[in-house]
Amino acid sequence: MADEKKGILAEFQEFISRGNVMDLAVGVIIGGAFTAIVNSLVENVINPLISFLTGGSTEVPGMAISLGDNVVDFGAFLGAIINFLITAAAVFAIVKSLNALNEMKEKAAQKVGLVKEEEEQAAPAPRLCPFCRQEIPEDATRCPHCTSKLDGYENELDARHLC
Repeated sequence: MADEKKGILAEFQEFISRGNVMDLAVGVIIGGAFTAIVNSLVENVINPLISFLTGGSTEVPGMAISLGDNVVDFGAFLGAIINFLITAAAVFAIVKSLNALNEMKEKAAQKVGLVKEEEEQAAPAPRLCPFCRQEIPEDATRCPHCTSKLDGYENELDARHLC
């Protein structure tokens, strides 16, 4: 029983030590902090602007339905949608900026010769038999699939039969 617990603890430690789990944990923490920033933006900047434009209220009248002691508030739901859209737009802008930065770094590295271009790194196209279109080794003189004679084929027996 003790070995089984030790095995589970070791597996758990290995699971936690993986890079993708740590990246996920960092992402969740940063996401929580970013949500606080977006909420502050909505509450302290956008809502006051909406309040100014509508004459004093950020809520749309008639957006709440009273069901006995419960209230269905569509205005709060719209606020959550606005928060989500702002968060999504901000994350999109950050990711797009990071991708552009990485692309600029790659181009700069290629310019100074630190990184080979993709064409240089790509493997050559495989050699195909002109008859059966199957892949064949570069040094083959006969196709192993259809046995056709290929360029460079030489055989002493064939030369003797031609005479």
